[in-house]
Formats: sequence, C-alpha cells, structure tokens
Amino acid sequence: MTLIKSISGIRGTIGGAQGDNLTPIDAVKYAAAYGTWVKQQRTKEEYRVVVGRDARISGKMVQELVMQTLVGMGIHVIDLGLSTTPTVEVAVALEHADGGIILTASHNPKQWNALKLLNSKGEFLNSAAGQEILDIAEKGDITFAEVDDLGEISINDAYIDLHIDEILNLPLVNIDAIKKAKFKVVVDAVNSTGGIAVPLLLEALGVETVKLYCTPNGEFPHNPEPLKEHLSDLMELVVKENADFGLVVDPDVDRLAFVDEKGEMFGEEYTLVAVADYILQNTNGNTVSNMSSSRALRDVTKKHGGVYTASAVGEVNVVEKMKETNAVIGGEGNGGIIYPELHYGRDSLVGIALFLSYLADINISVSQLRKEYPSYFMSKKKIELTPQLDVDAILSEMANKYASEEINLIDGVKIDFEKNWVHLRKSNTEPIIRIYTEALSQKEADSLADRVIGEIKMVANL
Repeated sequence: MTLIKSISGIRGTIGGAQGDNLTPIDAVKYAAAYGTWVKQQRTKEEYRVVVGRDARISGKMVQELVMQTLVGMGIHVIDLGLSTTPTVEVAVALEHADGGIILTASHNPKQWNALKLLNSKGEFLNSAAGQEILDIAEKGDITFAEVDDLGEISINDAYIDLHIDEILNLPLVNIDAIKKAKFKVVVDAVNSTGGIAVPLLLEALGVETVKLYCTPNGEFPHNPEPLKEHLSDLMELVVKENADFGLVVDPDVDRLAFVDEKGEMFGEEYTLVAVADYILQNTNGNTVSNMSSSRALRDVTKKHGGVYTASAVGEVNVVEKMKETNAVIGGEGNGGIIYPELHYGRDSLVGIALFLSYLADINISVSQLRKEYPSYFMSKKKIELTPQLDVDAILSEMANKYASEEINLIDGVKIDFEKNWVHLRKSNTEPIIRIYTEALSQKEADSLADRVIGEIKMVANL
C-alpha cells in the first residue's frame, strides 16, 4: 500500500488499485472532503481555493481532477498552473482565498504525487483540521452543487512574478548590494518548477545564472531530495564554471541547500543557520526549529541575544511555536526557511534572496562563511521492533533512564547532553523508533546512536 493518509495531506504513487494508491478516484475523494471542510469553516455566498502544482508528470492530470471536483462543489478555483509550494501559500493570502491545494510530493520520486492542503491564511492545516478532512472522506458525507451553482476556474499565471515582487520589497533583501557583488550561481532545480522561479528571482537580483536541470518536465535527473549523495553534477559544475556557489531546491521549492565555491556542501542544516545569522544581525528576536535540527541555530541565536526554542517535528508545529514565541526567523534543518515577514511557510526563494544579501554584506566566500559556524555532525538511524511491543513504554523507560539530563517529551524523547543530543521518535505507521543524534564529530554521532540502539534493545528484550 502506497497511499498515505495523514493530517498534512494525501500522498501516494500514481496508478494501481483505488484506496491503495493515489488513483483518480482517490484524488477526487479527498479533494471533495477538503472542499466540504472549506465550506464548513464559514458561511458565505462564494468560496475560492487556489490550486497549483509542481512539474511532476502526473501533475496536470491530478490538478484537473482536483479543480473540477471543487467546481462541482460550487467552489471557484484560481489556477496557478506550474507553481511552487511557497508561491501557492503567498497567493492564498494575497487573494484572500478560503484555502489552497498544492499538487506535489515534495522530495519523493516521480511516481509519487500528493494533495498538500492549506487554510485561509495560506498555512498548512493543523492536526485537528487535517483529521476533520480525513473523517469527512471516510464518512462520504459530501454534497455537490446544483447546475446553476457550479464553480468556475480562472487562470492566473502571474503569481511566481508576484511572489518574487513580494520578496524584492522586503527591507532585508539588499538588491543594490547583490547587483554590485556580481554573483555567479549554478542552479539545480531537478527539472521542476524551481527551474522557472529561481532563475527569475536571480535575474531580478542581477545574478548571473548557470542552469542545471531547469527544464520543468518532471523527469528528475537524480533523486530529488537535496542531499550530498545526489548532487555530484552540481558540485562539479560549480567548480567548472568558477561560480560563487551553487544551490539546489526540491521539486516544490520549499527546501534549499548550497554548495560552496570549492564544490563542497555548505550543509543542508546550515541553510537556516546562515540566514538566521543575517536576520538576527539586523533584527532583535527569537528563533525556532524542530527538535531534530542542528544545535547550531541555538548557538547563533544565543550569540545575538535571542531565545531559541525547539518545536515538535513538522512544519505546522514549527509555525505554531514561532507564533507563540514571536520568532523572527525559523524553519527546519532540511533546508526549510520560514521568514514570517513574508509568510509562515518554508520558502526557498526568500531564503536565496536573504542568503545573497548576507554574502553581499560580509563580502567573503561561501566556504569562509561556513567556517564561521560550529561544526556539528548528525547520524540518522532506526530500529525495527516487533508489532506487539509497546513503543510508548520503551520511550518512557529511555526517558527515565536519562532523567538527570535535559529531557524534552513534546515529540518522542529528546535527551540533551552537554556536547551532543539524541532524539527518539516512533513511527505512526510501523513499529519503528527513529534515532537522530548530533555531536562534534561523525564518529561520535554514530557511536551515540549505536549506544542508544543497544540500550533500546535491552529495554525491549530484543
């Protein structure tokens, strides 16, 4: 089964059996449930939902199914066509729409697609709203509009440009300094919509752009997750072109990673760290990232006199904690930048503009900038358990074992030691505990993970 129904949306592989994969019937079912939920939020004469997609091969088909389903419910649709996740989020707010749907499976391979659902603020749904939509879909209590009350589709293909305009108007985006620096940047957009949006942004900032995999045809030339092992072509081209740096975005443009002028990874975890450093030098405030993100953000925040807070894993949890703590910058260690001055969503485009502004301001190379930050190393492992084991009880025992350390229980068990940490999270779909560690060396991070796995096995009598 590859249809994953969660509070954040519906994700699955195209084709196969209905209910087991993301088939046309499933796309219609969950689009109708979402449309029903939208109409339940408030009573009004007219409802509008923004819909956009990444460049996946299945995107046009799924988008047509979703849009026509909403039309059948009497909801008007603003069709952005090929777009990005942050662009759709911005459009919902600017249009004062009742919600939004992005058709994208983020970093998953091309056979996957998904319906990612937004509220009227252009933000991902919280757990309560997501569960309401799942319940509506399962109950099948859906009413469609009569013929005189059908919705209409209006096309607006200007929103990537409008999104870029919003970024260029931000006070901390220093257009003049960026243009004066005459940067040269290589862009890997994994043949999705970043190939449209990122070059347009860089052109507006006066940056010379070398395009790599920027044709939005959905034929991903490598695994679309922006990790080092997938980016050898980008790393080689940066050196060959004598570029200032390279960047890569995932298919829906909400994750961002950099490669320095030597063709070395800047480190996905350090995308947020560098941008936060720039923001905090110019704005007093606090920061937030999820519990599995690098400790480096905490260090930078303390340096600037702010307060760092860790949230549960998941973008909606980061956003909720950012609002609660009045954070001026936040995000996730997977290269996700959330800058509330623009909107509460992970946005690679604003991340690129802020990173360029910082580089232009300090006038040093990307490799030199990386040396400004403490080096932490992460290990990500998992342990498979038998289905009859009580995973919650095991996690509770691990928390008790380390009760003398700094413990956080908002999302599994995170144990903060003086020089490293470990985060234990259970899977919601299978008997697995995921183990994330961070330390001052890769050997130490791996050793800590292996030690904890051994302790879990002892607790579970494996």
